[in-house]
Amino acid sequence: MTEYDYWKIFPKMPRKVTIGDITIRDGFQHEERFISTEAKKYYLEELILAGCRNIEVTNLGSPYLMPQFKDAEELLAHLRSDRFRSRCQKKGINYDDICLTAVTIREKAVDRAIQLKDQGVGPDRVLMMVSTEEEHHFANSGTTLPEYWKEAERCTQKCNDAGIQMCGTVSTIWGSPIGGSTDLKDAVEFSKRWLSIGAHDIEHADHDGSASAPDVYRYFAMVLDAMPDPSLHIAHFHETKRVASASILAALQAGINIFEATMGGLGGQPANFLDDCPTRGTGDYYYDDPRYVGLVCLEDTLVQIDEMGIEHGYDVDRILKLGRMMEKTIGRRLRSDAVINGRTLKEGHMQYARPGLKKLKENLKEKPGQAFPAEWPVEPVPYTRGS
Repeated sequence: MTEYDYWKIFPKMPRKVTIGDITIRDGFQHEERFISTEAKKYYLEELILAGCRNIEVTNLGSPYLMPQFKDAEELLAHLRSDRFRSRCQKKGINYDDICLTAVTIREKAVDRAIQLKDQGVGPDRVLMMVSTEEEHHFANSGTTLPEYWKEAERCTQKCNDAGIQMCGTVSTIWGSPIGGSTDLKDAVEFSKRWLSIGAHDIEHADHDGSASAPDVYRYFAMVLDAMPDPSLHIAHFHETKRVASASILAALQAGINIFEATMGGLGGQPANFLDDCPTRGTGDYYYDDPRYVGLVCLEDTLVQIDEMGIEHGYDVDRILKLGRMMEKTIGRRLRSDAVINGRTLKEGHMQYARPGLKKLKENLKEKPGQAFPAEWPVEPVPYTRGS
């Protein structure tokens, strides 16, 4: 007999997951219009109140390169304020359960994070990034891989001394938009290197939507064979071919239980144009059509996870409402289908029912819920051709 229990078929698949939101950083960094500081504060607060506990707040890199984040310190200070702590307490949220992350690709940004920590407004966690394909790595960081690893080791030690967690990101796992195909074994080796120099956890990133479900399953199976603790591993999928939901499912089946997403599927490379002014960002974009870039949608991912019966900790309806607001903030239709179509409701949508069914069944002397003619046998009789 076929086994129908999904968790018996995939015994490593979790019953509970953590989904971090990275809208305000990764999502907004690609927008070519400055998103107001007040809007950022609003969404940071509302996402936390809706259930998010791991949230990327900002990028502490150079505002010259990424002016979208010129308000970085103000955002961190806002979330460290007595006002926000009090609001969390009133809503029954343990403030200490919230992890605030800031991206710090280079050492100057790490030093800035530590200074802010000393001032009482710094992040709990920072992030540095390597790509297994060196041309992509050079485009993002401006260094060779060996030089960057030495910098990352210094920075990780600094962060550990300062009480800040270091997340080591590994990118181009499933391919590079510059150098092409890559080897999954390299990414496993890079992940081991992060842990060996003291990283707290690892973000495994598909930054250009190269991943396919079989390779995602294969990679995370390799990762968990080599480093079995699921709390060390975060799955980060970009969406360019509308298949990232399949990658999420494959990662779940392999045993991954921590994911990242953005509202509306926002995100991509740092913008090289902001408002009316060209900016440096990280140079030319890797794609030709801006409609096909960004991360997997938080709204759609939550609906997917929720309808699988996996615990996630979010108020899904509140997130869907926020998603509709985000479209007004950004000023265009975003990529979430769930904000339009909602969830699959067990009670249905009876407002669309055609009137008269009950009366017709009564006239035909059919019982409520009767699906087959009364004279038919209780059990179907197998059909035999030619009889």
